[in-house]
Amino acid sequence: MIDEQFAIGNSFVHRLDPRVKIVVMFLFSVVVAVSTRFVVLLSALALGVCVTWLASLPTKELLRRLVPINIFIIFIWFFLPFTVEGKPYFSVGPLVGTHEGVLYATQITIKSNAIVAVLIALVSSTSILTLGHAMHELRAPKKIVHLFFFTYRYIHVIHREYVRLLNAMKIRGFRPRTNMHTYKTFAYLVGMLLVKSCDRAQRVHNAMLCRGFRGKLYSLSEFSLRTTDVISLILMLLVILGLGILEWTKIA
Repeated sequence: MIDEQFAIGNSFVHRLDPRVKIVVMFLFSVVVAVSTRFVVLLSALALGVCVTWLASLPTKELLRRLVPINIFIIFIWFFLPFTVEGKPYFSVGPLVGTHEGVLYATQITIKSNAIVAVLIALVSSTSILTLGHAMHELRAPKKIVHLFFFTYRYIHVIHREYVRLLNAMKIRGFRPRTNMHTYKTFAYLVGMLLVKSCDRAQRVHNAMLCRGFRGKLYSLSEFSLRTTDVISLILMLLVILGLGILEWTKIA
């Protein structure tokens, strides 16, 4: 279900403190998401490429993970140029694409790939459990941290239950088609998953209370900032600040 292939490694990015990764990822994403100038967006994309190179990630697997987001972006290119008002740029039959629409779609394309590239390099290079504890150390809301942990823990269980129910349907001769019976059957399947998930959540909660759970999760490992972590954090913050200055002061 959740592949942690990138979490295995010994590159410079892998050795960084996970708290540094989360802070840098959050600030970078915010700045890039609100930026509109192409010099800033292209610089952010180049930074994303550099970070993935420092993380020594397998190129083939990295590109495979970028495919889903770019498939979604392709659909944006089918509609956005024709729905944004502006100066006519090209036409496809009765549809007229605008210059502003093309620029807008291009911005979204660059932003998405830059943010996802840095996300993969920084976040995927850390195990899920370590990320959760890093969020706790950064004083993230406890409910969000708990939800993060339990989603990771039980999404596999829910998937196994889904496969079991689907196999039971197939054994009884169910074959999906484009008709009302198929739609109702899948609706019942989703409903059963929700009911079983709610029942399991209640049993898990009661079991945790019986074991003395009081809303706090403990970790056997402690985080400590090293000199390289501090230097890396300062450099990345300066780069992100530079992107912000370049965006809002119109220097170039």
